[in-house]
Amino acid sequence: MILRKFSLTAVFLGLLLQSCSKDEDVYRSIPIEADEDLRAQIVSIYGSLEALVLPNGTDLNTIPADPKNPITKEKVALGQLLFHETAMGLDAKLEMGLNTYSCASCHHAQAGFQSGLKQGIGDGGIGFGSFGQTRAMNPFYEEADLDVQPIRSPTILNTAYQDVMLWNGQFGATKTNAGTEASWTPGTPKESNNLGFEGLEIQAIAGMGVHRLKCDPKMVIGSEYQPLFDAAYPDIPIEERYTDLYAALAIAAYERTVMASEAPFQLWLKGNAQSMSPDETQGALLFFGKGECYTCHSGPGLNGMDFHALGMKDFVTEEVHGIVDEATKKGRGGFTNNPLDDYAYKTPTLYNLRDVSFLGHGGSFSTVEEIIRYKNIAIPENPDVPRNKLSSLFRPLGLDDQEIHQLTLFVANSLYDNDLQRFVPESLPSGNCFPVADYLSKQELGCD
Repeated sequence: MILRKFSLTAVFLGLLLQSCSKDEDVYRSIPIEADEDLRAQIVSIYGSLEALVLPNGTDLNTIPADPKNPITKEKVALGQLLFHETAMGLDAKLEMGLNTYSCASCHHAQAGFQSGLKQGIGDGGIGFGSFGQTRAMNPFYEEADLDVQPIRSPTILNTAYQDVMLWNGQFGATKTNAGTEASWTPGTPKESNNLGFEGLEIQAIAGMGVHRLKCDPKMVIGSEYQPLFDAAYPDIPIEERYTDLYAALAIAAYERTVMASEAPFQLWLKGNAQSMSPDETQGALLFFGKGECYTCHSGPGLNGMDFHALGMKDFVTEEVHGIVDEATKKGRGGFTNNPLDDYAYKTPTLYNLRDVSFLGHGGSFSTVEEIIRYKNIAIPENPDVPRNKLSSLFRPLGLDDQEIHQLTLFVANSLYDNDLQRFVPESLPSGNCFPVADYLSKQELGCD
């Protein structure tokens, strides 16, 4: 009797283990099949997985460069420092603002190289918090004197794959902007396009003046910066070398190296089949399939050089400083003056979106899921955008809740590089605090 009980128990356990083994095999087969399907889908679209691989920031020979501004390690080393250098904040409106801001004030690693605020503040700002979220207007400044923009500060992440810059693409003299010369208005930052550089270089050059930054030779000569400039520009005459132009070109070279190359999807593309979860893999299949995301968000940066009107809201004036002018509201059309371009904005990268809680050019979305749901139903939120201006690609996708969840996981998690600090210097030759250096920020950043 005892033996019979043992036998039945053994049979039961055997069946149970066999059943568990089969379930486990089924569970394991799902990601394997999805993995193979994803590979096939990407290859059918792009020809290879390699077409979506972002180079490491140190692989200078594989990073897209402006022919007029070759990327060198010396230029990148200089640009990384200058990008974060608050000692270049020399054209502040008030004396108390001097040496308190930098390019990184509105594009810092803590916020995915965008601003930690919905509306970034350079000169005239005070405070920082942990990722720029508490920066505010210095009470000694007038609102009209703040350095703020009427649209959200885009990230510099993966911008080597964009030949024009800003949401309306106004910076850049080649490729996408060929034929827009009539819009390079004299006396405005757009006039810098006449120098003939691509978007990142023009943005850096024009941005020096727009954002009240200056490369003062006095800051360079006799400092640690001088040998860095000399190494980066050995063929440029001394009298031209330590200037805004060459500081800006070094900054642009550095910006080109800032890549989200360690994101899980990037690791998957390079052969790590375990870098994404089963749900994230299913989300990737939706991204390159039913969700049609790849039709706009393409190439290694998952951005695009096309402009689309998706009916998203602009900044709400009551929530930000200043006003949103009509040219900004019209997006690409505000730059080209072509009515066919009205309300269309450049397609941004999808990497590191979860670093902030405001997405879209007007910061009207709080999460990745909100944007996916918005695009899924394709009902415009901005009543000022005429229906006949909406992109033909802005149409219902038919995704169910599970699919939305999986697609969200892919975009929010698999496209997230959690080590952007590798692009940030440990300290600056000036010894200044960064990315901002007003008295309150110094306390909050622990560099007082």
